[in-house]
Amino acid sequence: MGSRQLRFGGVAVHERLLGRVAELSGVVLAAVVEQVAFYREMPGEEVAGELVATTQRIVRTLGEVVRDRRVPDVAELEWLAESVARRAEERVPLESVLSAYYVGGLEAWRWASAEAAPGDVDDVRAAIELWAGFLRAMTVAVTEAYVAELRSMHSQEQSARQTLLSALLAGEPAEEAAGRSGIRLPAGYLVLALRVGAHPDEKEGGVGAAIAGRRKVRRMQAELGRFGGDGVLSLVDSRGGVVLIPSERDLDGCWGELGDVVRRAAEAAGVELTVAAGYAVPGGVAAATARTREVLDVVRVTGRPAGLYRLADVLLDYQLTRATPATAGLAALLEPLACNEDLLTTLRLHLDNELNRQRTARMLHVHPNTLDYRLRRIAALTGLDPAVPSHLPVLVAALAARQVHDGR
Repeated sequence: MGSRQLRFGGVAVHERLLGRVAELSGVVLAAVVEQVAFYREMPGEEVAGELVATTQRIVRTLGEVVRDRRVPDVAELEWLAESVARRAEERVPLESVLSAYYVGGLEAWRWASAEAAPGDVDDVRAAIELWAGFLRAMTVAVTEAYVAELRSMHSQEQSARQTLLSALLAGEPAEEAAGRSGIRLPAGYLVLALRVGAHPDEKEGGVGAAIAGRRKVRRMQAELGRFGGDGVLSLVDSRGGVVLIPSERDLDGCWGELGDVVRRAAEAAGVELTVAAGYAVPGGVAAATARTREVLDVVRVTGRPAGLYRLADVLLDYQLTRATPATAGLAALLEPLACNEDLLTTLRLHLDNELNRQRTARMLHVHPNTLDYRLRRIAALTGLDPAVPSHLPVLVAALAARQVHDGR
């Protein structure tokens, strides 16, 4: 404790603070409600009850700080945690909470220093240091308590979300899981299966690669969250995963917007992003997820570029790549080309180009005569000629079957 009491205008500062706690608390709280917008929206009962009690305790502690000439450490201010935790639960922004303490501290100083006389300069300086120290200690205590409560809430919320997501993906009754989680089920979900390309920074390996992977996932999820709101559920890692976006509209109703979101997510993450999308009511999410994953796999094995796809975009390939008793036989039709990757590439590209010789030759960087030679070799080796209309469906099916067989 200091050897001398601080005085303003001949009156001990701590005696004025401790003797008029109710008056100063009223002044401080009125300033907070007036100047901090969020507090103006709080229920009158809470302002008149808990906030008054907390403000009065802060004023009493401030009086003790001035009296003892000692700023308490953060551990001595643990009593603030309960009040701050409630602010976090009520979703009062941290900046509003901190603003309330700063506004209150300034108002208390104005009130206490109003009686200071010109000869009190040394005491005013000492009081300012104590005031600032107390405000700093409160700021640290408040921030720590707020962040701790927010982490706890986030952990509980994430656990609830994962419980609901697991139930939806497993085809279990979602209403029960949502009820336990306190989450309202939407009319339906946009069901997204994602394949995420590698970021250049991930190729370096080590800790930097792990950080780059988490960063790209966070940026993708942020874009999807902006589109889908708080109800987005996701199970995504650096290579891909599943995202469920609550939506009142079906896939056709938001296809254009969803395409823009996928492009923005890819740009934000700095990677190639391939997404297969579907739509389902909560009870159909499990089946829709399986289907979108199949569509994503079809996009992969058929070599399509990154982007957004739905079943309608790959109908033929989807059908042809379903394993049947005929799959192995169809794949075997192209086995004579297995030792010549150039011929397989030529056949695949020529069919993709709808038999346009000039375009295919240009893309292969060969002369049209070289292309013709390759096509004749394909016909000779397989007995299937791309120039014969009746052979084309068999060649398309054989290519699809071989892609399934090779897994590429």
